[in-house]
Amino acid sequence: MAATVGGAGNEQALVEQWRDMLALHARTQCELDRALHRHGLCASDFEVLDVLAESRAPDGSCAYRVQEIAERVHLSQSALSRLVARLEKDALVERGLCAEDRRGVRVALTAKGRALHADVRPVQRAVLTRMLAD
Repeated sequence: MAATVGGAGNEQALVEQWRDMLALHARTQCELDRALHRHGLCASDFEVLDVLAESRAPDGSCAYRVQEIAERVHLSQSALSRLVARLEKDALVERGLCAEDRRGVRVALTAKGRALHADVRPVQRAVLTRMLAD
């Protein structure tokens, strides 16, 4: 019986930890959206810019396939496609066909996108520092 009670207590602690993580994520996402809105971005927009700016794609190019971005920013492919279309309309990214797979699409930062990312990166990092500090 004691094992069952202990198990239930451990399970409840696990559930509470999960809910605390979700709450922290939601609060942080709201803070990011609020801070980035002044720059015409939301948190998801910035995540895509950040992924494109931070490193090269696995094949060494400076552009990522949409599928590679989706894996890193945790958006569905359709949601990411809409987001990329919006960033392209704002001239922050450009899309092109993959040389190795004509069905694939590569996304790269434009000069305007790289400049905006550089301006906004400290804002995003400051929010993360404030919200995630222990």
